[in-house]
Amino acid sequence: MLRREVRLRKEYLYRKSLEDQRKTIYEKKQKLKLALDEGKVIPTELRRDESQLRKLLAYDDDKNVLEDHMDDEYRWAGVEDPKLMITTSHNPSSRLKQFAKELKLILPNSQRLNRGNYVLSQLVTACKANDVTDLVIAHEHRGNPDGLIICHLPFGPTAYFSLSNTIMRHDIPDVGKMSEAFPHLIFHNFQTKLGTRVQNILRYLFPVPKEDSKRVITFANKNDFISFRHHTYKKVDGRNIELTEVGPRFELKLHEIRLGTLDQAEADKEWKLKTYMRTSHKRKYLSENDGEKARKITMKRVTVLPAVHEQVLNL
Repeated sequence: MLRREVRLRKEYLYRKSLEDQRKTIYEKKQKLKLALDEGKVIPTELRRDESQLRKLLAYDDDKNVLEDHMDDEYRWAGVEDPKLMITTSHNPSSRLKQFAKELKLILPNSQRLNRGNYVLSQLVTACKANDVTDLVIAHEHRGNPDGLIICHLPFGPTAYFSLSNTIMRHDIPDVGKMSEAFPHLIFHNFQTKLGTRVQNILRYLFPVPKEDSKRVITFANKNDFISFRHHTYKKVDGRNIELTEVGPRFELKLHEIRLGTLDQAEADKEWKLKTYMRTSHKRKYLSENDGEKARKITMKRVTVLPAVHEQVLNL
């Protein structure tokens, strides 16, 4: 079993190493095809490889698309419902235990595990043996949840988030009832390549909802802080929309993405936040800007009432 996992891991890393080469060839073919279709002069950088690219174009069709390592990671997304395992750091406080329970209510098809004396290698091995797709670990500092790790199995990626401004359900006055229906997802202001990557990591934690679901979960990005909000809605007088917050609410900030699982300390770092740079406070990694272009709303897989979108974002 161990040899098989090592072999699969090596095959995955080999396919990942070929990704840049395939991407370069694919972009060259698309530039050549565009120039030939429009009758323009072939770009100077393609003239040396023109004959070889023409031979490759002869075998392509309209369905030829560029595949990347994400096809290995999320190939069954939308076909099979994800299976999640939620746990905490060692010796959790009562507040962190309560936060883990609320995460279990937020994430469908999830189970909560008492950490006990289990080490990371044991957790990852047990999750792989039970076909768990994602392992979620919550951390704390002096009783306040301050960290969240999302590890996608069996190959990765592993995303490290910091938590801030955490307000749990029992801290919200007049909180609504928690619905167990699969939620609709709203992703706001994820525009860059890294933003799309983070969006996929969060999106594939949830199964595909039904169209009549009245539960909405929002991930709204502003200045690289992702605000998590959880609401249910209902129609009033057949036209107006009434939102009810059911909590919890918190802010996420991405710190690192690794191409591996939690037990692989030697895994490559796909992206890491560099905070000790002179211009780091000016940079936005998940969005392009905060102007009118950032008002676009990205919805995946389902369509919910537009009035719900605007009402959630205006809260």
